[in-house]
Amino acid sequence: MKRADYSPAEVRLTCELHSMAEIQIFLHALQCVDELQLRRGKYPSMYEAGVVHYQREKRGHEEWQTARDMMRTHQGDCEDLAAWRAAELRASGVDKAATAIIKRIHTGLIHCLVRRGDGTIEDPSKRLGMGRNRKG
Repeated sequence: MKRADYSPAEVRLTCELHSMAEIQIFLHALQCVDELQLRRGKYPSMYEAGVVHYQREKRGHEEWQTARDMMRTHQGDCEDLAAWRAAELRASGVDKAATAIIKRIHTGLIHCLVRRGDGTIEDPSKRLGMGRNRKG
């Protein structure tokens, strides 16, 4: 059976997520899409210089990006970066148990991280510039 070729489609979801469980499901879905993209295409490591950096989104505006999207924009926020990093670790075989997770910082604020197979926590946002002043 020949695989059908589809033209790219832009998918935008407008929804309200009311629980940590709902957000975790969306984060897992983003990680799965990223892993599929990474397995099908040639992508540099997200930690290579200049590939992508952390960029906080405006309050009240949340746009989730795939790895392919971030290659175009060269930026992402915590859920984008955590999903890509977990997918990268899984797709490369470095850590097949890596997963993007959410952590409640306080009411109304969450942060996305990567839990490695050995239980350690990695913060791609911090490594890619969160908390540092950026010019430009």
